[in-house]
Amino acid sequence: MTYITDNAIKQPLELFNSYDVDTQLALLWLGYLDIKSSLNPSPDYKTENIASTLFDRFKNSSHDEQLKAMRDIAGKENTTISREYAALSPSAKLDIWLMLAQGMEDGTVVGYPDDYNLPESTQEFTNAVKQVDFEQRINFVRNAVVDMGYSA
Repeated sequence: MTYITDNAIKQPLELFNSYDVDTQLALLWLGYLDIKSSLNPSPDYKTENIASTLFDRFKNSSHDEQLKAMRDIAGKENTTISREYAALSPSAKLDIWLMLAQGMEDGTVVGYPDDYNLPESTQEFTNAVKQVDFEQRINFVRNAVVDMGYSA
C-alpha cells in the first residue's frame, strides 16, 4: 500500500527499501532528528489511542525486546507485533514511529547505538533526501513505514 505521490521521493524510497533492517531503522532515527523541530503532530484521538496502545507494549518491554519488535516490523516478520502493526492505518503507523523516536530521546525505548555507523552506500540516499522539502520528507517517511509489518 504505497502512497508515492511525488517523484522526488521515489528514488530515496527505492534506496531505503534496498537497505537491511538495521540501516532502515537508523535512517528513520536520523531522519527524525533532522525534522523533529518542524514536526507539529496532532493526530485525531482515535489514531492516537490506537498508536498509544501499541506503543505502550514497546514501552513495557525490555530494550532487547523493543529492538527485536522494531526489527520484526521493519523486516515484515510474521510475529504478533508485526501483524498488529500491519493492521494499523497509515496515520497510526506514522504515529508509532514518531512515538518510538520520542521514546528513544527520553530513554523509554532502546536508543541508537553510539558505535553504529551507516554504510557508505547510504550516502546517495542521504544526498537525495537533503534535496527535498519538509512535506516531501514527511511523504517519504509515510511511504517508508506504511508498507512495514507482516501482512499475509
